[in-house]
Amino acid sequence: MSTLPGVWQIAAAWEQVRGPVIVPLLRASVLLCLAMSAMLFAEKVYMAVVVLAVRLLGRRPERQWKWEPVGEDDPELGSAAYPMVLVQIPMYNEREVYQLSIGAACGLSWPSDRIVVQVLDDSTDPVIKELVQVECRRWARKGVNIKYEIRDNRRGYKAGALKEGMKHGYVKDCDLVAIFDADFQPEPDFLWRAVPFLVHNPDIALVQARWKFVNADECLMTRMQEMSLDYHFRVEQEVGSSTYAFFGFNGTAGVWRISALNEAGGWKDRTTVEDMDLAVRASLKGWKFVYLGDLKVKNELPSTFKAFRYQQHRWSCGPANLFRKMVMEIIRNKKVTLWKKIHVVYSFFLVRKVVAHIVTFVFYCLVIPATVLVPEVEVPKWGCVYIPTIITLLNAVGTPRSVHLVVFWVLFENVMSLHRAKATFIGLLEAGTVNEWVVTEKLGDTLKAKMPSKALKKLRMRIGERLHLWELGVAAYLFLCGCYDISFGNNRYFIFLFMQSIAFFIVGVGYVGTFVAQ
Repeated sequence: MSTLPGVWQIAAAWEQVRGPVIVPLLRASVLLCLAMSAMLFAEKVYMAVVVLAVRLLGRRPERQWKWEPVGEDDPELGSAAYPMVLVQIPMYNEREVYQLSIGAACGLSWPSDRIVVQVLDDSTDPVIKELVQVECRRWARKGVNIKYEIRDNRRGYKAGALKEGMKHGYVKDCDLVAIFDADFQPEPDFLWRAVPFLVHNPDIALVQARWKFVNADECLMTRMQEMSLDYHFRVEQEVGSSTYAFFGFNGTAGVWRISALNEAGGWKDRTTVEDMDLAVRASLKGWKFVYLGDLKVKNELPSTFKAFRYQQHRWSCGPANLFRKMVMEIIRNKKVTLWKKIHVVYSFFLVRKVVAHIVTFVFYCLVIPATVLVPEVEVPKWGCVYIPTIITLLNAVGTPRSVHLVVFWVLFENVMSLHRAKATFIGLLEAGTVNEWVVTEKLGDTLKAKMPSKALKKLRMRIGERLHLWELGVAAYLFLCGCYDISFGNNRYFIFLFMQSIAFFIVGVGYVGTFVAQ
């Protein structure tokens, strides 16, 4: 009985603040989110139109830029007709994949006296360090010009390792540098297909290849990642390359002109997206980039939720922080056109790297559910149904084989938007973990081969030790809003609210991705 007055007091207090405070704030939030949704919608439609035009007009990179095989102009020069290529492989405790990446790099087809493979090993595990060194020696005995380089610290993480790698004397003779992360496996003809763009077009600084995922079918989470990344490559990178010859370097599976890299200021470790940082600075110097959608490099998607979460934090926090650091530098730049500045500042950074992350979580996981509790505030149907539906369909075309999974993709992307939005605010405000760098864990084929399917199944059932409180909190909020909507609402949001609540709950108890023994 004593609790009843307390309940009435809470209800009375809610009614007092609801009209003058909650309703105006929620209405303002809805308007702001609708504006951001419209910005994102316009960007998605624009990119779809550009990609369609590129396909219809047949604007392949080989037609847009000069391309012909290298070395055929003057066969008398022999191997001297080919540019000197440095291949960098940065790695950190990569026990499961180091052999694959080193083997693939050493297997690249190119005149043997015009290529140097450089393994930049920042490993802290002495056993792994020894294994990598032994592998490098094995390839050296086969006649491959391979260098094993280490540092006495991990300052600057990947950017620091790449920067130190460029300081060695033998690099001065190199014209181009190809970069592959430790889980990337280029095909032998990679250089034959990429290098001609740089040789015959002196204004091109970067040739970026597409990623091909070897473990996309490992679990539902990797299928969801494939859908998002396929859209990124097939649409976002294609649009940037075709219109403004600018896009964000993906940090791997690309070839840089070393003179352009140096002119842009080299590698910097001021953010966790050193690749994007370099690309923006090089673009501001007037250099152009080419994306090759037909040139694919095999690599591995993170298949554990922990690894994926850390990766998404880095990929969301870094661009927002870089935007904060470079926005005025971009605006004041005199070497690029006004339209390119607008593209970089508005489309590339503001809409895709900031608005997209924030509006997905705030609007669909916080504001729309809140309107159930405050029925005075309504969301127009075009904002809560039509726009997100069209955006979803435009994203789904990137991976036709997974169209039937589009509902799961939407629910999973909304869950991950919690971490992306949080990371975006951290990057904009330069707070807390703004420079946190956790190397994405790769499992490779070796560890999976050691793990029998029964063991994996048992591990999947041990969910009690993998609780994620943020997700569970949002799941409870959405479930509460869904129950309220069934009891008192009339807009039928509860269908979406319950489905999204279940998605947050599943991730919250850790029942997502692949689990391996520690």
